[in-house]
Amino acid sequence: MLAERPAACQLSHMTRTPMPDLDLVATCDCGAVTLHVEGQPISMFQCACLNCQKASGSGHSSIVLLPVDSIRTTGATKSFVRPADSGAKFTRHFCPECGTTVVAESSRAPAFRIVPAGMLAGQNSWFTPNQLIFARSHMEWDLIADHLPRHDAYRPEKQA
Repeated sequence: MLAERPAACQLSHMTRTPMPDLDLVATCDCGAVTLHVEGQPISMFQCACLNCQKASGSGHSSIVLLPVDSIRTTGATKSFVRPADSGAKFTRHFCPECGTTVVAESSRAPAFRIVPAGMLAGQNSWFTPNQLIFARSHMEWDLIADHLPRHDAYRPEKQA
C-alpha cells in the first residue's frame, strides 16, 4: 500500500525529486519470505553491471535504495557474498526455496539496503528511476529511457 504523500515530500539528497512514502508488504515468489517496507526511498535507479544482469536475467536491475531501518524481513533467507567493482562486499539475501532476491546490501553503504523494484511487483507503480549506473556494460537490446543520465560506473560524488 502506498501511503498518502504529505503536502511537502522530503527531497532526497541523491535525486532531488520527491520520494513517495511507502508502507508495503511483499513476498518472494513462493511466499516463504516476507518483506515489509516503510518510509521514503533514498534513491531509485537502474544498474546495468554484469552482476545485476546475471541476477535479474535481463539487461539491468531496477533498484530502490532504502535506509536500513525502513525494511524488515520475516522468514529464512540465504546469503551470497561477492566482491564488487568498488572493492566493497556485496551481499544478496534470497529465499532458499524459490531463489527470489529479497534484499541486498553493500559494505560500501552499510546504512542502506537495496530492494529490487520487482520484489514489490503489483505495488510499484510509484517507481521512477533517475539514472542508469554501470552504463559501460549496458546492452543496446535492453531499452532504457533515453532521458536518464548514464554513468559508466557509480554516479560521481559531488565535490564539496
